Amino acid sequence: MDRRREEALRSVLLKHGQDHCLRFWADLAEPSRQKLAAQIESFDLELVERLVRGSSGVPTVPRLADVEEPEVVTLPRTDEELARRELALRRGLEAIKAGRVAVLTVAGGQGTRLGFDGPKGCFPIGPVTDRTLFQVHAEKILAASRRAGRPIPWYIMTSETNDKATREFLRRNSYFGLHPEDVFIFQQEMMPAVTPEGKLILEAPDRVFAAPNGHGGVLRALDKSGALDDMTGRGVEHIYYFQVDNPLLPVPDPVFLGYHIERGAEMSSKVLRKRSSDEPIGTVVALSGKVRVIEYSDIPLEIREARAPDGSLRFPFGSIAIHALSVAFVARFARGGCALPFHRARKKIPFVDDQGRRVSPSEPNGIKFEMFVFDALEFAERSVTMEVKREDEFAPVKNAVGEDSVATSRKALSELYARWLEACGVRVERLADGSVAGPIEIRPLTADSAEELARALPPGTEFREGLVL
Repeated sequence: MDRRREEALRSVLLKHGQDHCLRFWADLAEPSRQKLAAQIESFDLELVERLVRGSSGVPTVPRLADVEEPEVVTLPRTDEELARRELALRRGLEAIKAGRVAVLTVAGGQGTRLGFDGPKGCFPIGPVTDRTLFQVHAEKILAASRRAGRPIPWYIMTSETNDKATREFLRRNSYFGLHPEDVFIFQQEMMPAVTPEGKLILEAPDRVFAAPNGHGGVLRALDKSGALDDMTGRGVEHIYYFQVDNPLLPVPDPVFLGYHIERGAEMSSKVLRKRSSDEPIGTVVALSGKVRVIEYSDIPLEIREARAPDGSLRFPFGSIAIHALSVAFVARFARGGCALPFHRARKKIPFVDDQGRRVSPSEPNGIKFEMFVFDALEFAERSVTMEVKREDEFAPVKNAVGEDSVATSRKALSELYARWLEACGVRVERLADGSVAGPIEIRPLTADSAEELARALPPGTEFREGLVL
């Protein structure tokens, strides 16, 4: 390595109190030195230092006295509300057919918590066929593209951790029928973790531990990668955003997009009614006239448990990480100097001891910094918040067992398909507790709703466990 580069590296690390990162330097071969130097040079150590001190990028948490109930487009019940929904549906479909809508999937995570070695998007989730999360989403986009009579571009944000594997998986599966030119894959940035004392953590003698900078990193990554320019070149005006681990949601949703477009909104959100006050999803409030999502790990108890006069939750709506964003808003945000705050999370982070041996801690030993995309809502001039049914749109795969697990997600998919079949007049066998008697699956290319299934259902279809349509 060039001596001047090495001296500059040592000087920067010493300035920020991170010179311990080179404690194995003398034992490293030249390729490992180059690798470590390049990684450290990619970090914004000034930002890390400010975050450690708490003097920059720290989210502000409001008080109960500062927040109000947000305005929400609730589930339609009256004829007027149903008519407004129908108008939104038509407006959304017009935008999709005109090529003004793109789909954006955040997929930077690994399936580690699921016991799966690979990108989470490659996890098999189909109740019968084991279709992967990527395949489910891709086929929904393909089906919507066929209905629209034109391709709907798909933008996928990966991370340094899984980018190569994601690209190889999609290429090996021929992008599940989508044209490769309509699939734009880009990486988010990485962020180093620190010890409680603010020191960078070596996970190997030649590598500092770093993790994806959170789904909020998508806004800057869209611009930096050229994805925003690609959208503009295609005439895209609106982005339908969601996380890869939720196979239940419609992709894209013309009703939601229609409300978003009707309002001239810059960033909009889907919400549902929380199971309980402590459900681990962000709580939606209004602050100074704008929608705000308070992360479940940050929310003050007085807001979380606030009650209405009838005893119900005063703030019952939770964010489910489905958004609509205008391309113009993302460009203004990414290029205008706006910055999202970083949230802190205590985690168990592997490290090497003084002998260079890898240690897997049993207790949290470090702090990760992540940005959340919903924090951009406070920068949006106009926004729509739309309520959806949990059973129709939210079944994330986050845990190996328990709530929001593989089993609950597969069950939710089978239950959705069962309701579609019943709406078409098919008798579905159910257990004593009302749940469907066995797994069933309806491919996105067959139907994306009960109405579409009614047109595609083969005559004489009967329910059976393991049914695939």
